[in-house]
Amino acid sequence: MTSQKTPQTMKPATAAKKLGVYLEATPEEFREAPVTRDQLNALQSDPPTWLRDLRRDGPHPKQVVAARLRVSIGGLTRAGVTDPLTTEQIDALKAENPDWLRRERETHAEARREAERAKDRPE
Repeated sequence: MTSQKTPQTMKPATAAKKLGVYLEATPEEFREAPVTRDQLNALQSDPPTWLRDLRRDGPHPKQVVAARLRVSIGGLTRAGVTDPLTTEQIDALKAENPDWLRRERETHAEARREAERAKDRPE
């Protein structure tokens, strides 16, 4: 007796997160159906034009915005940045370098240094 192996699937929101893109900006056919592991691997290894464009121009999800600004997601929230941002908006924020961004970058850098120190401490 042979068993049919059903492909592992994930919700479009999970796939979008793994791809680092904002779900609402993806094509409707991507948002409407589950994504198999093979489909996700294909998207990662040979991204279609829409995926390359989204990764380059945005809008970007908060985890990508935070990483590009070198702040935490909490730092974005404290600053009132709750909407997805485009690459152009992120670049404008970097150029403007408002007080909140400088503060949050310092806080984030210190938290990362502390995490590194804690990792290096003998138990």
